[in-house]
Amino acid sequence: MKKTVHVVGAIIENEKNEIFCALRSPEMTLGNYWEFPGGKIEAGEIPEQALKREIQEEFACTIQVGAKVEDTIYEYEKVIVRLETYKAKLVDGQPTALEHAATKWVKRDELTKLNFAPADVPAVEKITKEH
Repeated sequence: MKKTVHVVGAIIENEKNEIFCALRSPEMTLGNYWEFPGGKIEAGEIPEQALKREIQEEFACTIQVGAKVEDTIYEYEKVIVRLETYKAKLVDGQPTALEHAATKWVKRDELTKLNFAPADVPAVEKITKEH
């Protein structure tokens, strides 16, 4: 039986209506895919807490977590991923990639041009339709 991993992702938007996207480094699982940054929910954490902690650990900045956008279950070759994505705003610092290969701020209508990890795609499609 495949293991299910519960993860969270942040859709961080700036004043210019651009969304923060991170490119997974080749060493990571799902290397070279773009994603909404985030990570695994640890025991005893609620999704919002996990998201704040992960963003602090991986990008050295603080976010405020807002409304939930999407809740997706995607079956990869070796693992089943449940990804909950939330809107977020930066409250302190600018994101600095500590583990990812690259990051960029992308306009909503250009999100679909990036090669997102499959679990992120439903959230990408949902926010691309928003204005």
